[in-house]
Amino acid sequence: MTGQRHAATESHRPFTEPVRLDLSDPDTLRQLWNLQRASYAVEARLIDFDGIPPLHETLEQLRASDESFLGIRDGRRLVGAVAWIRLPNDALDICRLVVHPVAHRRGVATALLDALDSIEPAELTVVSTGTSNLPAVELYRRRGFVPVGKRQIAPGVTVTLLERTYASASQPIDNC
Repeated sequence: MTGQRHAATESHRPFTEPVRLDLSDPDTLRQLWNLQRASYAVEARLIDFDGIPPLHETLEQLRASDESFLGIRDGRRLVGAVAWIRLPNDALDICRLVVHPVAHRRGVATALLDALDSIEPAELTVVSTGTSNLPAVELYRRRGFVPVGKRQIAPGVTVTLLERTYASASQPIDNC
């Protein structure tokens, strides 16, 4: 019983504000690596596919990533992170959005995406997620993303490609 009470207390710690993550810090790197392994293990079960590349990424591969990262902590450990890059057309590509299972459904992903929208505004933002990962698909839809296609990544496994556009106030909207 004590273990259950401890787990419940641990899952309700307050979260910090999202901050940029420095992957040159060994502790941050290790926490991010552990976080994404826990998060992608859940997605792997949801989509019935354990070949998700970040699930098998080494610490060295993660450190060498050209992505920028924001993270949220529960006071002592990293419980969520989002990573992105700018594409040549200036679109924002969300490469990863990971939340530790103990922090699911507590607003971590929303807080990370809100922070990302604030610091990296974009007229076009793109993301992909496992088609069978219905919680992720629904999260992105609630945030204004629309499915624009699917891509098969393995027999019987697809990812849904989503994008969100914001028309610039200085550009007329063409309804043709």
